[in-house]
Amino acid sequence: MIARLTGKLAEIGTDTCVLDVQGVGYLVHVSARTLEAIGAIGGHVMLLTEMQVREDAMTLYGFASAAERENFRHLTSVQGVGGRVALAIQSVLTPEELATAVAHGDKAMVARANGVGPKLAQRIVNELAGKLGTPALAGTSPGAAPKGSTANDALSALAGLGFKPAEASRAVAAAQEELGADATIDALVRMALKKAAK
Repeated sequence: MIARLTGKLAEIGTDTCVLDVQGVGYLVHVSARTLEAIGAIGGHVMLLTEMQVREDAMTLYGFASAAERENFRHLTSVQGVGGRVALAIQSVLTPEELATAVAHGDKAMVARANGVGPKLAQRIVNELAGKLGTPALAGTSPGAAPKGSTANDALSALAGLGFKPAEASRAVAAAQEELGADATIDALVRMALKKAAK
């Protein structure tokens, strides 16, 4: 399995890019959000990847963050959601927005993605309930932790250490509850790691 690619961005398509890794061009399917994040052709890019092998094809999907890849895996575990539909959802919803939609049973938010009808959106919301972590942390309900917030930084730090979004959310929420809203990022991450270890 190919878990990560690092190389030069050689081409950009509507929902694909070609990454040149030491002379080999890898065609990677990506969301619109990831396309925005990786920058211009010629730049040095690192993409986390998920490879799907079928009888008639081997397809690489690429992600700018670990949270996006984790959500992609959850989405494609739902019957009727293939890689392209999962990317369509990720093009319109950040990982935090998807977690919020699922937590609140908001199928209309999920149905904003191309190729997702009301029935499929309802199935996604039902099947992923409780699997995507806690979107609201310490008083930020009903949305996700605001970008740049200490809680969001702590979630990113734990994701970088290999924690799944659900585990990271639970640990950070517990840490923030104990330390209060004014906790520093260092204190919050240390406490979250203690909570996660229990």
